[in-house]
Amino acid sequence: MDLLTPSFGLIIWTLLVFAIVFFLLKKYAWKPILDSLGEREKKISDALLSSEKMKKEMESLKSENEALLNKAREERSQMMREAKETRDKIISEAKEQAKLETNKILADAQASIHQQKMASIIDLKNQVGNLVIEVCERVIRRELSNKEEQEQYIKELTDNIKLN
Repeated sequence: MDLLTPSFGLIIWTLLVFAIVFFLLKKYAWKPILDSLGEREKKISDALLSSEKMKKEMESLKSENEALLNKAREERSQMMREAKETRDKIISEAKEQAKLETNKILADAQASIHQQKMASIIDLKNQVGNLVIEVCERVIRRELSNKEEQEQYIKELTDNIKLN
């Protein structure tokens, strides 16, 4: 049982060594250890404050991004509306221009048809006049003493004339 109970001298020497080590640690090591622990605690609290500040900034940036995104969506919608309006305007202008061109072409065609019709009528009148003159010349050239022969000759000439 001697092994478990320390002797009185061992206890004194142990207390003396403990007191010396405690004194040396207190004088030389305790203050730097406490200072480094204080600095570490300050760094940790600064890091926590910084992270909170960053978190707030991130939330602020997120809300700004949301606002910018919404603004961009509104601008895109506005641009799409303007593009549709411009497209509709261009289409309506093109339709109107096509109507004007069509009306002009129709008017030109009708004028051309009218001119050709008038030219055909004039040509037909000239041909009829020429035929009448030719028949009259033949009638006049031939001297007939009888009116019946004259009428028969005119009838014969009109039967022989072929209209074009």
